[in-house]
Amino acid sequence: MEAYDISYLSLVACFLLLAIPLLVSHYLKLGIIRETVVSASRMTLQLVFVGFFLTVLFDLNNSIVNLLWLFVMILMATHATINDIGLDMKKLLLPTVLSFIVGNFLILLYFNTFVVNLENLFDARYLIPIFGMFLGNSLRGNLVSISNFYDSIRRNENRYLYSLSLGAKKSEAILPYARKSIKLALKPSIASMSTVGIVSLPGMMTGQIIAGSSPILAIKYQMAIMIGIYVSTVMTVTIGIFMTIRSSFDDYGILKEDIFKSKID
Repeated sequence: MEAYDISYLSLVACFLLLAIPLLVSHYLKLGIIRETVVSASRMTLQLVFVGFFLTVLFDLNNSIVNLLWLFVMILMATHATINDIGLDMKKLLLPTVLSFIVGNFLILLYFNTFVVNLENLFDARYLIPIFGMFLGNSLRGNLVSISNFYDSIRRNENRYLYSLSLGAKKSEAILPYARKSIKLALKPSIASMSTVGIVSLPGMMTGQIIAGSSPILAIKYQMAIMIGIYVSTVMTVTIGIFMTIRSSFDDYGILKEDIFKSKID
């Protein structure tokens, strides 16, 4: 059984739903009308582009091209992470890229090899969507963990320096802030795992069911994906913090101010 097609007219009807948040914003003076319109427009343009691009990519299904596209996705995720939390791109580009590669690509290879049991590990139809789910969730985790980590160090600078002055090693003084930031970043993933199925039906599961897959098969995939997302997020946020530390602190454990963007930037 194939999924029902959504006509372009039906898609227009769906976009008309945006009138509700626009009206709410207008009457309550929320000031989100422009943001809503811009976000919806960007989403539309990006998804149209990706839709045509993935059609070509799936038809081509070349392993090298597929891997190159994954690397482009990683670079875009890295830029979004570093730029959104206001850190210096040049100093933290490499460690953040490496954290996304190790935390997501290695889990993806394991997932495709031992969970999905693909004959072609780089099959575009599985490689790109699954990697996108891993990367998207680990990106959100990195945004929370790295941002909270450096903000905490700066907010508690005196306490942090006091720990160093008492003889604590850099790793010992940093660990409480890293531990707190990692736990904070993982809370959404843990909450999602504990409520999936009863409170929420995730996109992959509902998508497969609508596409005609049996609910049992959809559940199997969803369980596997949730575990993969959680593990890749754990690895990415942990590696992300500890790899950026090498570029962000001097030999004495003092946070370098030049890793933060200047106000002029």
